Amino acid sequence: MREKLSENKARQGRRGFPVLIVLIAALILAAIAWWGAEIYGVAIDESQPVETPASEDTPVGAEVDNEVDAELDPEPNQ
Repeated sequence: MREKLSENKARQGRRGFPVLIVLIAALILAAIAWWGAEIYGVAIDESQPVETPASEDTPVGAEVDNEVDAELDPEPNQ
């Protein structure tokens, strides 16, 4: 017949670092990594508006409209 083991001796694993602390630490590390990736993503995002100085030249749309009008009416009115 088998001998009786105490509950502590019958456990498969030894007492070590509590699992809850390991899980919480992993969650915190994942949040830090996510935050770092978000900051990096915003830093390299090219679709963000960039402020440029105002131009005093003729707007591009006005030049295009004149060219289209010239193509439609080959004889300009004088």
